[in-house]
Amino acid sequence: MGFSIIFKLIILVLISCWVLEIVDGYYLPGSFPNRYYVGDQLSVKVNSLTSIDTEIPYGYYTLPFCKPSEGIKDSAENLGELLMGDRIENSPYRFNMFKNESEIFLCKTNPLSSNEFKMLKKRIDEMYQVNLNLDNLPAIRYMEKDGFFLRWNGFPVGARVQDSYYAFNHLKFTIFVHRYEHNNVAGVIGTTDGDELITPANETTTNEGYVVVGFEVVPCSVNHDEKLLKNIKPYSKYPSQIKCDPLSVGMNVKEGKPVIYTYDVSFVMSDIKWVSRWDTYLKMEGAKVHWFSILNSLMVITFLAGIVLVIFLRTIRRDLAHYEELDKEAQAHMNEELSGWKLVVSDVFRSPNNPEFLCIMVADGCRILAMAIALIFFAALGFMSPASRGTLINGMLVFYVLLGFLAGYIAVWLWRTLSIGERQGWFSVSLRVACYFPGLSFLILTLINSLLWGSDSTGAIPFTTFLVLILLWFGISVPLTLIGGFVATKAPYLEYPVRTNQIPREVPAQRFPSWILVLGAGTLPFGTLFIELFFIMSSIWLGRVYYVFGFLFVVLILLVMVCAEVSLVVTYMHLCVEDWRWWWKSFFASGTVAFYIFLYSINYLVFDLKSLSGPVSAMLYLGYSLFMVIAVMLATGAVGFLTSFFFVHRLFSSVKID
Repeated sequence: MGFSIIFKLIILVLISCWVLEIVDGYYLPGSFPNRYYVGDQLSVKVNSLTSIDTEIPYGYYTLPFCKPSEGIKDSAENLGELLMGDRIENSPYRFNMFKNESEIFLCKTNPLSSNEFKMLKKRIDEMYQVNLNLDNLPAIRYMEKDGFFLRWNGFPVGARVQDSYYAFNHLKFTIFVHRYEHNNVAGVIGTTDGDELITPANETTTNEGYVVVGFEVVPCSVNHDEKLLKNIKPYSKYPSQIKCDPLSVGMNVKEGKPVIYTYDVSFVMSDIKWVSRWDTYLKMEGAKVHWFSILNSLMVITFLAGIVLVIFLRTIRRDLAHYEELDKEAQAHMNEELSGWKLVVSDVFRSPNNPEFLCIMVADGCRILAMAIALIFFAALGFMSPASRGTLINGMLVFYVLLGFLAGYIAVWLWRTLSIGERQGWFSVSLRVACYFPGLSFLILTLINSLLWGSDSTGAIPFTTFLVLILLWFGISVPLTLIGGFVATKAPYLEYPVRTNQIPREVPAQRFPSWILVLGAGTLPFGTLFIELFFIMSSIWLGRVYYVFGFLFVVLILLVMVCAEVSLVVTYMHLCVEDWRWWWKSFFASGTVAFYIFLYSINYLVFDLKSLSGPVSAMLYLGYSLFMVIAVMLATGAVGFLTSFFFVHRLFSSVKID
């Protein structure tokens, strides 16, 4: 019977994964379609310069690029964009719909100063990429290598050949467009990017319009003749033919010498529909590897479920059934011959060390886990599309703040259970829950931000954004947590089924330290997620788009199941050797998966981010990794503790021992 349940569970998980993968393929855009008519102006926007060599973003106009004639203007930004380091600004590039132009002169910079020359060389050495956006689509470039086409977002600032530096000063833009269709844009929900005119989907008109469905760029380094630019104004045709060869370089950057920028633009009709235009960006290789990760997790769950079934069906149920069949005299005689977990019946619910801190960590973990489940679920449905920059971070903040009520309730409920109904101290517990993990996060974020501020990076959070975060913390999160704690004081707590002796029972000496078992238990939860962890790390640090949230949601559910089973087994093994100090061990039995994630992060830094340069970049990486590890430890530890707590309560509720 037990194995049939496991089989049904496996089938259910596989079906859920398949359904979520279908949902994952459905793209719910994050912006309205902008309809353009022939001759309408298209505006290109610029984003921060980024590099996988330093992981420190910088503003586009920190380098000597052409500036717009109307001045530099920031586009509308949300909180998520600011936290991610995005800085969207206008650019001097101007296109007209379906007007192909070639050899357009953009500008000639002033002669490079010593500082500008050094900065440009440094950004080239650090492999910084220029990021452009058109109609909310990032510019992409394709490169053929060993018979494969590689896709990159943006293009390099320049290239270094031996001791010489060359700038990519000529850009060939290709804009793919599709005819505007009412059927493909009806009912789309979202916001626009910028201030372009929005045409409602139900508008009736006989005029033909187009939507942008692709934006490609080919960078070239061309040695322009400065003498030909005496009487040429911006956006005029360059007087000489420009030969653009991506494999050769010509614009040698030198101090005291200006840089001349030009561009080409061509429009191409495409069969790609507007609702599918992000498919190229969201396409992620390695679907078979993701399925392997799911199957690997299912094997671990099946193995642990078998152990749990043996514990429940063959050991505990058999012992309890045999015990209940005896009469009172036989039970009294048997009580003198008890062994294993039955011997700790009077100590198993003895209050653990630092009970208030345990309540705080479990409550924070439940909050983080609930936030992750809600966030990934909505992302799997398409509501956290990369087309709407910053929505994932915004969703994370909203869910975390609103779930403060849950954290306060769980913390005070658990505190009352451990203190046998005591209501005093609930305010202190609630307040500490509201400040513990957010306080650690704020401390880490402040240290990281100080490094970014010192580097003049756009990744540094502005002071006003810090004030907004503090307002969310103390204005919404803290009150909700206190309200949750107050409600828990009125709710019934869980009463212990057996009494606890005043004198604690001595724990027998063990051959091996019990923490070895606890530390080793974390390898099983880590085994369920380490494959998916590689894709997540590559998305964060190598600039790859991660959008297989359907797989991630299933992996998260499997991780929760493995953590629960691992903690249950470890707790039972401790009770069998008469060790009643199971509270913290049940928390860390599953929470130690964070230790292995941190080791994996170090391994990823050494072997996959070998090009990461500078102590600031390494400190940023370690800071964000530490933040992730703490969050994972709290979430997985909460799952393990609560599973073990209810298991122990149910187990000793069945034992009739006075």
